[in-house]
Amino acid sequence: MSFGQGGPAWGPGDNGTPDWAALADEAAARSRRKRWLLIGGGALATAAVVAIVATAIVSTGDSKDGADGKSASELPSPQTLPSGTAEPQPSFSSVAPPPPPNPHDYISSARKDKAPLSADTLFPGKTLKMGDRTYTKGATARTTDCAAATRGSLGPALTSNGCDQVIRATYVRDGVAVTIGVATFETEAKAQRAKEQAGIGLAPLAGSGVPAFCDGGHAVCRNLSNSYGRYAYFSISGYTTGKSVTKGDKNAFAAGDDLAEFTFRQIVARGEAQARAAATAPPA
Repeated sequence: MSFGQGGPAWGPGDNGTPDWAALADEAAARSRRKRWLLIGGGALATAAVVAIVATAIVSTGDSKDGADGKSASELPSPQTLPSGTAEPQPSFSSVAPPPPPNPHDYISSARKDKAPLSADTLFPGKTLKMGDRTYTKGATARTTDCAAATRGSLGPALTSNGCDQVIRATYVRDGVAVTIGVATFETEAKAQRAKEQAGIGLAPLAGSGVPAFCDGGHAVCRNLSNSYGRYAYFSISGYTTGKSVTKGDKNAFAAGDDLAEFTFRQIVARGEAQARAAATAPPA
């Protein structure tokens, strides 16, 4: 063990006894020197780290950009960056497009309902299929003398409301014949009044393979009436054998209902076709 450069200190008189006070002071001095050396070394290490970080920051600032190879110092300043684009921008009209035409408007007034109308346009083809039931078309007729296509109270109701024409067609299936008649008016209100005042009275139309039916004898026939738009439509259903229609007669009821449903669809289709044509027509 070393006790400094001069060896251990001895007590007064050099009597061979160590000077313990002097040895304690010397040990304290060595401890202070060691502590300052550690503090100094730590400061130097910290300074070295700061220098490394500073160097890394400077090096990063001088490195090349990975996307276009330009350094940060070569990028344009915010004042010289483009503020907009030369590409044309979309423009939108503030005017809302007009609503599509209402099909009902085209069958509610004679002023707009201009599509061709005849027995062939209302009742096309030689047969009619509704569900699993197929009907064969018989005779057709058109007249502007509306009362001539009726009997009973229907004629006066049509005439008083300004009926323009009556178009009739007859269909037959399994011995049941149905005549459907469509009367046209100037307005929807007139057609509705004619339906409400009509009661019964459409004249059955025989011929073209369909024998006489519901001819005013003792047989009971079924009558229907309805209206849609400027159209009022009526039907009379009965057996070609002269048999009466009863309340539980499914065949006669189904035939009348089928023809009324088909006629309604045909009237609606007229309005839809004219509305589509108006929507796709070039502006005037």
